[in-house]
Amino acid sequence: MLENPNTCQAPDGSIRVAAIQMSAGPNIPGNLEEAARLLAVAAAQGAKLAALPEYFCIMGMKDADRVAAREQVNSGPIQQFLSNIAKRLGIWLVGGSVPLESSNPDKVRNSCLVYDDKGQQVARYDKIHLFGLELGNERYAEEETIEAGCSVVALDSPFGRIGLSICYDLRFPELYRSMGKVDIIFAPAAFTATTGKAHWETLIRARAIENLAYVVAPAQGGYHINGRETHGDSMIVDPWGVVLNRLPRGSGVVIADINPEYQASLRNSLPALSHRTLHHC
Repeated sequence: MLENPNTCQAPDGSIRVAAIQMSAGPNIPGNLEEAARLLAVAAAQGAKLAALPEYFCIMGMKDADRVAAREQVNSGPIQQFLSNIAKRLGIWLVGGSVPLESSNPDKVRNSCLVYDDKGQQVARYDKIHLFGLELGNERYAEEETIEAGCSVVALDSPFGRIGLSICYDLRFPELYRSMGKVDIIFAPAAFTATTGKAHWETLIRARAIENLAYVVAPAQGGYHINGRETHGDSMIVDPWGVVLNRLPRGSGVVIADINPEYQASLRNSLPALSHRTLHHC
Protein backbone atom coordinates (compact mmCIF):
# COMPACT_ATOMS: atom_id res chain seq x y z
CA MET A 1 0.00 0.00 0.00
CA LEU A 2 1.48 3.32 -1.04
CA GLU A 3 -0.55 5.58 1.20
CA ASN A 4 -0.10 6.48 4.82
CA PRO A 5 -3.55 5.54 6.17
CA ASN A 6 -3.67 8.68 8.28
CA THR A 7 -3.27 11.11 5.39
CA CYS A 8 -4.74 11.75 1.98
CA GLN A 9 -1.34 11.71 0.30
CA ALA A 10 1.40 9.16 -0.11
CA PRO A 11 4.93 10.02 1.06
CA ASP A 12 5.76 11.22 -2.47
CA GLY A 13 2.77 13.56 -2.47
CA SER A 14 0.64 11.48 -4.82
CA ILE A 15 -3.03 10.68 -4.30
CA ARG A 16 -4.60 7.43 -5.39
CA VAL A 17 -7.91 7.83 -7.22
CA ALA A 18 -10.36 5.33 -8.69
CA ALA A 19 -12.90 5.39 -11.50
CA ILE A 20 -15.58 2.71 -11.22
CA GLN A 21 -16.99 1.11 -14.37
CA MET A 22 -20.37 -0.63 -14.31
CA SER A 23 -23.04 -2.02 -16.56
CA ALA A 24 -26.08 -1.06 -14.51
CA GLY A 25 -29.60 -2.36 -14.95
CA PRO A 26 -33.10 -1.50 -13.73
CA ASN A 27 -32.70 -3.09 -10.28
CA ILE A 28 -31.54 -0.38 -7.89
CA PRO A 29 -30.58 -2.63 -4.93
CA GLY A 30 -28.55 -4.83 -7.27
CA ASN A 31 -26.76 -1.81 -8.73
CA LEU A 32 -25.95 -0.47 -5.27
CA GLU A 33 -24.58 -3.86 -4.25
CA GLU A 34 -22.30 -3.93 -7.29
CA ALA A 35 -21.18 -0.35 -6.67
CA ALA A 36 -20.35 -1.21 -3.06
CA ARG A 37 -18.31 -4.22 -4.14
CA LEU A 38 -16.27 -2.22 -6.64
CA LEU A 39 -15.72 0.70 -4.27
CA ALA A 40 -14.44 -1.74 -1.64
CA VAL A 41 -11.95 -3.06 -4.21
CA ALA A 42 -10.82 0.50 -4.93
CA ALA A 43 -10.40 1.32 -1.24
CA ALA A 44 -8.48 -1.91 -0.67
CA GLN A 45 -6.07 -0.79 -3.39
CA GLY A 46 -5.45 2.48 -1.56
CA ALA A 47 -7.88 4.85 -3.28
CA LYS A 48 -8.75 7.90 -1.17
CA LEU A 49 -10.97 9.45 -3.83
CA ALA A 50 -13.34 7.43 -6.02
CA ALA A 51 -16.05 8.12 -8.58
CA LEU A 52 -19.02 6.14 -9.85
CA PRO A 53 -20.43 6.42 -13.40
CA GLU A 54 -23.51 8.32 -14.50
CA TYR A 55 -26.72 6.39 -13.72
CA PHE A 56 -24.77 3.91 -11.56
CA CYS A 57 -27.95 3.39 -9.55
CA ILE A 58 -30.39 2.78 -12.41
CA MET A 59 -30.38 2.14 -16.13
CA GLY A 60 -34.10 1.59 -16.55
CA MET A 61 -36.03 -0.24 -19.22
CA LYS A 62 -37.31 3.18 -20.36
CA ASP A 63 -36.30 6.76 -19.63
CA ALA A 64 -39.36 7.33 -17.45
CA ASP A 65 -38.01 4.76 -14.98
CA ARG A 66 -35.48 7.29 -13.72
CA VAL A 67 -38.35 9.65 -12.95
CA ALA A 68 -40.11 6.94 -10.94
CA ALA A 69 -36.86 6.34 -9.02
CA ARG A 70 -36.27 9.99 -8.13
CA GLU A 71 -35.46 10.92 -4.56
CA GLN A 72 -36.06 14.00 -2.48
CA VAL A 73 -32.98 16.02 -1.61
CA ASN A 74 -31.05 14.45 1.30
CA SER A 75 -33.51 11.58 1.53
CA GLY A 76 -33.75 8.12 0.02
CA PRO A 77 -31.84 4.85 -0.27
CA ILE A 78 -29.45 5.95 -3.06
CA GLN A 79 -28.23 9.04 -1.22
CA GLN A 80 -28.05 7.10 2.05
CA PHE A 81 -25.97 4.44 0.30
CA LEU A 82 -23.48 7.01 -0.98
CA SER A 83 -23.12 8.60 2.45
CA ASN A 84 -22.75 5.26 4.23
CA ILE A 85 -20.22 3.74 1.83
CA ALA A 86 -18.04 6.87 1.82
CA LYS A 87 -17.95 6.87 5.61
CA ARG A 88 -17.45 3.11 5.93
CA LEU A 89 -14.56 3.01 3.45
CA GLY A 90 -13.10 6.34 4.59
CA ILE A 91 -13.02 7.77 1.06
CA TRP A 92 -14.20 10.88 -0.72
CA LEU A 93 -16.85 9.76 -3.18
CA VAL A 94 -18.13 11.39 -6.37
CA GLY A 95 -21.48 9.68 -6.70
CA GLY A 96 -21.87 9.49 -10.47
CA SER A 97 -25.39 10.77 -10.91
CA VAL A 98 -28.58 10.36 -8.90
CA PRO A 99 -32.14 11.19 -10.04
CA LEU A 100 -33.42 13.92 -7.73
CA GLU A 101 -36.78 15.63 -7.71
CA SER A 102 -37.18 18.71 -9.90
CA SER A 103 -39.72 21.50 -10.24
CA ASN A 104 -41.46 19.40 -12.92
CA PRO A 105 -43.17 16.22 -11.63
CA ASP A 106 -42.46 14.49 -14.95
CA LYS A 107 -38.72 15.19 -14.86
CA VAL A 108 -35.70 14.77 -12.59
CA ARG A 109 -32.46 16.57 -11.96
CA ASN A 110 -29.53 14.38 -12.98
CA SER A 111 -27.33 15.21 -10.00
CA CYS A 112 -23.72 14.44 -9.19
CA LEU A 113 -23.32 14.34 -5.41
CA VAL A 114 -19.98 14.45 -3.60
CA TYR A 115 -19.45 13.01 -0.11
CA ASP A 116 -16.44 13.39 2.14
CA ASP A 117 -14.84 10.57 4.12
CA LYS A 118 -17.19 11.25 7.04
CA GLY A 119 -20.23 10.64 4.84
CA GLN A 120 -21.22 14.30 4.62
CA GLN A 121 -22.49 15.65 1.31
CA VAL A 122 -20.19 18.52 0.34
CA ALA A 123 -21.31 19.33 -3.22
CA ARG A 124 -24.09 18.85 -5.74
CA TYR A 125 -23.93 19.46 -9.47
CA ASP A 126 -27.00 19.18 -11.69
CA LYS A 127 -26.19 18.23 -15.28
CA ILE A 128 -26.41 21.33 -17.45
CA HIS A 129 -26.13 19.96 -21.01
CA LEU A 130 -28.79 17.42 -21.95
CA PHE A 131 -27.94 14.79 -24.53
CA GLY A 132 -29.89 14.56 -27.75
CA LEU A 133 -29.08 12.33 -30.71
CA GLU A 134 -30.91 11.11 -33.78
CA LEU A 135 -28.59 8.91 -35.80
CA GLY A 136 -29.83 5.93 -37.79
CA ASN A 137 -32.07 3.90 -35.48
CA GLU A 138 -30.71 5.57 -32.34
CA ARG A 139 -32.66 8.33 -30.63
CA TYR A 140 -31.95 9.99 -27.31
CA ALA A 141 -33.73 13.02 -25.87
CA GLU A 142 -32.78 13.66 -22.26
CA GLU A 143 -34.77 16.87 -22.12
CA GLU A 144 -37.96 14.77 -22.13
CA THR A 145 -37.27 13.42 -18.63
CA ILE A 146 -34.48 15.63 -17.22
CA GLU A 147 -34.60 19.24 -16.07
CA ALA A 148 -31.30 20.95 -16.84
CA GLY A 149 -29.20 22.52 -14.13
CA CYS A 150 -27.71 25.99 -14.54
CA SER A 151 -24.91 26.27 -11.97
CA VAL A 152 -21.22 25.49 -12.52
CA VAL A 153 -19.80 23.64 -9.51
CA ALA A 154 -16.23 23.42 -8.29
CA LEU A 155 -15.12 22.66 -4.74
CA ASP A 156 -12.02 22.55 -2.61
CA SER A 157 -10.94 19.18 -1.25
CA PRO A 158 -7.89 17.65 0.45
CA PHE A 159 -6.82 16.55 -3.04
CA GLY A 160 -7.01 19.94 -4.72
CA ARG A 161 -9.81 21.87 -6.39
CA ILE A 162 -12.37 19.61 -8.05
CA GLY A 163 -14.63 20.46 -10.99
CA LEU A 164 -17.83 18.51 -11.61
CA SER A 165 -19.42 17.57 -14.93
CA ILE A 166 -21.51 14.74 -16.36
CA CYS A 167 -21.21 12.90 -19.68
CA TYR A 168 -22.49 15.17 -22.49
CA ASP A 169 -20.94 18.15 -20.72
CA LEU A 170 -17.60 16.97 -22.14
CA ARG A 171 -18.58 18.49 -25.49
CA PHE A 172 -18.79 22.00 -24.03
CA PRO A 173 -15.31 23.28 -23.11
CA GLU A 174 -16.70 26.61 -21.93
CA LEU A 175 -18.18 24.80 -18.91
CA TYR A 176 -14.71 23.84 -17.72
CA ARG A 177 -13.32 27.30 -18.37
CA SER A 178 -16.14 28.65 -16.18
CA MET A 179 -14.87 26.55 -13.26
CA GLY A 180 -11.73 28.62 -12.95
CA LYS A 181 -8.50 26.84 -12.09
CA VAL A 182 -9.34 23.26 -11.13
CA ASP A 183 -6.89 20.44 -10.43
CA ILE A 184 -9.13 17.42 -10.98
CA ILE A 185 -12.11 17.22 -13.33
CA PHE A 186 -14.70 14.49 -12.89
CA ALA A 187 -16.82 13.37 -15.83
CA PRO A 188 -19.01 10.39 -14.89
CA ALA A 189 -20.67 9.18 -18.06
CA ALA A 190 -22.85 6.72 -19.91
CA PHE A 191 -21.64 7.43 -23.44
CA THR A 192 -23.35 5.45 -26.18
CA ALA A 193 -21.24 2.90 -28.02
CA THR A 194 -21.61 4.93 -31.24
CA THR A 195 -20.53 8.33 -29.95
CA GLY A 196 -18.06 6.83 -27.51
CA LYS A 197 -16.12 5.03 -30.19
CA ALA A 198 -15.87 8.24 -32.18
CA HIS A 199 -15.24 10.90 -29.54
CA TRP A 200 -14.88 9.69 -25.93
CA GLU A 201 -11.11 9.49 -25.57
CA THR A 202 -10.52 12.59 -27.69
CA LEU A 203 -12.87 14.71 -25.57
CA ILE A 204 -11.43 13.55 -22.25
CA ARG A 205 -7.84 14.09 -23.29
CA ALA A 206 -8.69 17.50 -24.76
CA ARG A 207 -10.32 18.64 -21.51
CA ALA A 208 -7.24 17.46 -19.59
CA ILE A 209 -4.77 19.17 -21.90
CA GLU A 210 -6.52 22.52 -22.23
CA ASN A 211 -7.09 22.80 -18.48
CA LEU A 212 -3.78 21.21 -17.46
CA ALA A 213 -5.92 19.11 -15.15
CA TYR A 214 -6.33 15.47 -14.25
CA VAL A 215 -9.57 14.04 -15.65
CA VAL A 216 -11.30 11.11 -13.96
CA ALA A 217 -13.95 9.59 -16.23
CA PRO A 218 -15.90 6.62 -14.83
CA ALA A 219 -18.32 5.18 -17.36
CA GLN A 220 -21.05 2.68 -17.98
CA GLY A 221 -19.57 -0.02 -20.19
CA GLY A 222 -21.30 -2.95 -21.83
CA TYR A 223 -24.69 -4.29 -22.81
CA HIS A 224 -27.67 -3.37 -20.65
CA ILE A 225 -30.91 -5.24 -20.07
CA ASN A 226 -32.83 -2.41 -21.75
CA GLY A 227 -31.00 -3.12 -25.02
CA ARG A 228 -28.69 -0.15 -24.79
CA GLU A 229 -24.96 -0.49 -25.34
CA THR A 230 -22.59 1.89 -23.60
CA HIS A 231 -19.01 2.53 -24.61
CA GLY A 232 -17.12 2.00 -21.37
CA ASP A 233 -13.39 2.72 -21.57
CA SER A 234 -13.33 4.41 -18.17
CA MET A 235 -10.05 6.24 -17.84
CA ILE A 236 -7.91 8.55 -15.77
CA VAL A 237 -5.88 11.08 -17.78
CA ASP A 238 -3.06 13.32 -16.57
CA PRO A 239 -2.65 17.06 -17.31
CA TRP A 240 -0.40 16.31 -20.29
CA GLY A 241 -3.13 14.20 -21.90
CA VAL A 242 -1.54 10.86 -21.05
CA VAL A 243 -3.97 8.03 -20.28
CA LEU A 244 -2.71 6.67 -16.95
CA ASN A 245 -5.10 3.73 -16.79
CA ARG A 246 -8.28 2.53 -18.48
CA LEU A 247 -10.79 -0.33 -18.64
CA PRO A 248 -12.26 -1.01 -22.10
CA ARG A 249 -15.36 -3.02 -21.12
CA GLY A 250 -17.22 -4.63 -18.25
CA SER A 251 -17.41 -3.93 -14.53
CA GLY A 252 -14.22 -3.05 -12.74
CA VAL A 253 -11.95 -0.46 -11.16
CA VAL A 254 -9.50 1.93 -12.82
CA ILE A 255 -6.77 3.08 -10.43
CA ALA A 256 -4.14 5.78 -10.89
CA ASP A 257 -2.01 8.11 -8.81
CA ILE A 258 -2.44 11.86 -9.10
CA ASN A 259 0.71 13.87 -8.42
CA PRO A 260 0.12 17.53 -7.51
CA GLU A 261 3.84 18.36 -7.78
CA TYR A 262 3.97 17.03 -11.32
CA GLN A 263 0.88 19.02 -12.21
CA ALA A 264 2.38 22.18 -10.73
CA SER A 265 5.58 21.66 -12.72
CA LEU A 266 3.61 21.32 -15.95
CA ARG A 267 1.64 24.47 -15.21
CA ASN A 268 4.88 26.34 -14.52
CA SER A 269 6.53 25.05 -17.70
CA LEU A 270 3.48 25.72 -19.88
CA PRO A 271 1.42 28.47 -18.20
CA ALA A 272 -1.32 28.34 -20.81
CA LEU A 273 -4.04 29.11 -18.26
CA SER A 274 -2.42 32.49 -17.58
CA HIS A 275 -1.90 33.13 -21.30
CA ARG A 276 -5.62 33.37 -22.01
CA THR A 277 -6.47 36.73 -23.61
CA LEU A 278 -9.95 36.61 -25.14
CA HIS A 279 -11.64 37.02 -21.78
CA HIS A 280 -9.77 40.31 -21.34
CA CYS A 281 -10.63 41.75 -24.79
